[in-house]
Amino acid sequence: MSVLTDLIYGGSNAVAGLTEGAVNAAIEKYGADKEVKMPGTAYYLPTIYAATGVKVEKLGDLPACVGVLKSLITNQEDLGQALNAGLATAVGAEILEALKYVENEDPYANESGIGFVPDPIIRSLGVPLVTGDIPGVAVVLGKAENPADVADVVRDYQDKGLMTFMVGDVIEQVAEGGVKMGLEYRVIPLGHDVTSVIHVVTVAVRAALIFGNLEPGNLGGLLEYTKNRVPAFVNTFGAIDSVVVSAGAGAIALGFPVVVDIDLGENQVPGALESVLDHKETVAKSLELRNIKVKAKAVQLPVGFAAAFEGEIIRKNDCYVEFDSDHNPTCELLRMVEDPNEIEDHKIEIVGPDVPENAAELIRMPLATTVRVYGAKMQPDFESVIERKIHSWFNYVEGMYHTGQRNLFRIRISKDSFGKGLRLKDLGEVLYSMIMDEFGEVVDKCEVTFITDKEKVEKFLEEVAMPIYDARDDRLASLTDESVDTFYTCILCQSFAPSHACIVTPERLGLCGAVSWLDAKAGYQLKPTGPNQPIKKERCTNEKTGAYETVNEAIGEATHGAVTQVTLYSIMEDPMTSCGCFECISGIEPMSNGLVVVNREYKGMTPTGMTFGELASMTGGGEQTPGFMGHGRHFISSKKFAYAEGGISRIVWMPKELKDDVAERLNKTAKEVLGIDNYTDMIADETIAEDADALMSFLQEKGHPVLSLDPLM
Repeated sequence: MSVLTDLIYGGSNAVAGLTEGAVNAAIEKYGADKEVKMPGTAYYLPTIYAATGVKVEKLGDLPACVGVLKSLITNQEDLGQALNAGLATAVGAEILEALKYVENEDPYANESGIGFVPDPIIRSLGVPLVTGDIPGVAVVLGKAENPADVADVVRDYQDKGLMTFMVGDVIEQVAEGGVKMGLEYRVIPLGHDVTSVIHVVTVAVRAALIFGNLEPGNLGGLLEYTKNRVPAFVNTFGAIDSVVVSAGAGAIALGFPVVVDIDLGENQVPGALESVLDHKETVAKSLELRNIKVKAKAVQLPVGFAAAFEGEIIRKNDCYVEFDSDHNPTCELLRMVEDPNEIEDHKIEIVGPDVPENAAELIRMPLATTVRVYGAKMQPDFESVIERKIHSWFNYVEGMYHTGQRNLFRIRISKDSFGKGLRLKDLGEVLYSMIMDEFGEVVDKCEVTFITDKEKVEKFLEEVAMPIYDARDDRLASLTDESVDTFYTCILCQSFAPSHACIVTPERLGLCGAVSWLDAKAGYQLKPTGPNQPIKKERCTNEKTGAYETVNEAIGEATHGAVTQVTLYSIMEDPMTSCGCFECISGIEPMSNGLVVVNREYKGMTPTGMTFGELASMTGGGEQTPGFMGHGRHFISSKKFAYAEGGISRIVWMPKELKDDVAERLNKTAKEVLGIDNYTDMIADETIAEDADALMSFLQEKGHPVLSLDPLM
């Protein structure tokens, strides 16, 4: 037996023995009926469930799993068999980690890691993974001989936008190296035990279940999916023992190459297990092995600039300067001009005082960010599409926080980033560079102006910005499905969900909430062969359900025949498919004859008797599930929401946070369509009812319109 396979089997046998002993001890202590589960998932113990179809719900289910684990360890010379032993190590690691949650509801509370990654987080990663904002997933484990080396590698991944999971002493080494860590920075410590690596494995296997419509128990399909659709790899630092080697074999079996920083000599497996002794080459080799392409930065700044910083929060005490509409006039506006001579390309100007240097206290300033563009192919409809990207681009800047849009926003720049040299001129470079990089097909020239003089901001807001905002609102209000002759497909998510495609209309945005009809129209203009393709709105066969022959032809082509019929306005008849990264899911509540709408951030129970995760597990991956529908938040207030079944009058329950968020828009629609004021007061939430009986009592008390509708089933 080779040294490599010997190490794999040695580690697998060690983990198998440890797992069997731990399971027996847990059953003896708690009994076979003791519940066992990972927190925040509808997929039981995900690795076991995906690979075998077994739903582990109690300790008594685990001995059989240990038996399967042991059967994979055949102690044969063949490397393929050894990789199966690596999968056995993954199963053992999952069981050992699950037992931690039996012992302690939050075993990572006092750890520097987070442990298990809940389903909603995985769903939230769907869009940035398919758009390339997260081009890949790195798993970094061990303990580096030189702590600066691993910190530099992780920082490089962060700058390139990758998501990095860490296991072991590298967590402290990276933190000491000054790398910002946490989910919001996409550098995520999992835990110190090597078994914690299973928590990134379960991210991959749940991606297959959530997005890929993988049937649990289809091990071959699981391995094919993770290899071809989850762009992950592993880096180990420092000495490796047999358990680490065996865990690495499991990663290789999943299709994730492993790069180690020790000399493996003839035990290397080209393309799967390779030695890189110079840490300056670790990142390049890892990306090469996984064929991950990272676009060069479009802008150079004195601080980091990457999608990895998009979730960063700047607290008031850490803030150097703040531009916010609560204290000063503010606005952001992008306009097109028709004469190229009106624009000086790459001109960046500050009208008013710049941010003062060496301030002892928080500075608050007014700010109008105004961008003018010219392009032979530019259209007025594209103005708001590009303008909305300001939010993302500013949040890509390390030490900068942006929320809101138009004339209502807050921008904070941290003391640290200002101290490193970040200035308004740099933000102008961000806008110029990103507009020319992402919208160069329609923008030929661009200039940026920041107005910081309060009187001039107020004048610009009153005389220029607000009239344009109002005109856009009137234009958007007139954009109905009836007012256009073209819909669009969106297949961005097919890299994860190959049998899914969205149909985007003016009144139904993409289910991820990120692609509106204007976005799709602009996407097609920018890239005619891209993910957004036009559909002529012709040959309607049912106006009520929104059934079109042209839409069916387009969906059949977009999904390669996996789906051949969809309706645009029905939740019961051929509903649109879902990929899994939907913002919300609507599902039938039988007793009330209505629909509950749940956002993925909500962790509690719904009157259906299911959590968001359990509801979401019934759809996704390109499946059509009558009675369940994934969608964006804004679709809730659309007049086309479940139109065939009675529309918004079917909505009976939402989490309070979601209800408050959509209240203004939903109440406006309800007033127009139902003639009801403050309709959201008639919709229950978790503070009113979490079960069907309490929900019915509330609906009857309020006289909810759902009570007079025909049965859904």
